[in-house]
Amino acid sequence: MLRVGLTGGIGSGKSEVSRRLAALGAAIVDADVAAREVVEPGTPGLGQIAAVFGHEVLQPDGRLDRERLGQLVFAQPDLRTKLNVIVHPLVHERMQQMEQAAIAAAGSSAIVVHDVPLLAENGLARGFDTVIVVDTPEDQQVQRLITARGMPPGHAQARMAAQASRKQRLAIADIVIDNSGSLEDLDRRVDEVWAILRDRAAARSRG
Repeated sequence: MLRVGLTGGIGSGKSEVSRRLAALGAAIVDADVAAREVVEPGTPGLGQIAAVFGHEVLQPDGRLDRERLGQLVFAQPDLRTKLNVIVHPLVHERMQQMEQAAIAAAGSSAIVVHDVPLLAENGLARGFDTVIVVDTPEDQQVQRLITARGMPPGHAQARMAAQASRKQRLAIADIVIDNSGSLEDLDRRVDEVWAILRDRAAARSRG
């Protein structure tokens, strides 16, 4: 098995890369999916969040109000730390379960790609055989967030500033996917990277 970490800043196009790798045969373990699952209604995770942050972070149907919670923790590092203490261990455990299921389905030769937005921020690079960073110029990230997500420019810049810098992400990269061009350019680069990953997985299985 080859364990791959995939990351990129908000607006970099990491999700586009993840979808393409999945289509080529990678088993995707998505941290965002895991993070949603561990705070579903009735889960210990949601109960802990409500106990710490109050029931105002819940919607009328009992589901987590992500927008409200995000507003609370975004500008207050101490609250963000409290949230991370609750959520990170649960997400880690859930991702391990997802990885085990992927290996059971694909076999020991699987290429398992962990799609982790905060891989650099949380110092997780050493846990992977290969780290892929999707890279986009910062001005292009801002424009994508404005156009695709409807964010005001100041909000987009603040969200980017809360993440690792472009330099910090590139410092942990074994492979860089430049996503500053067209989707056709991205297709070609992902195909190239997939060939590299298959070679590395084959080498590991022989070793």
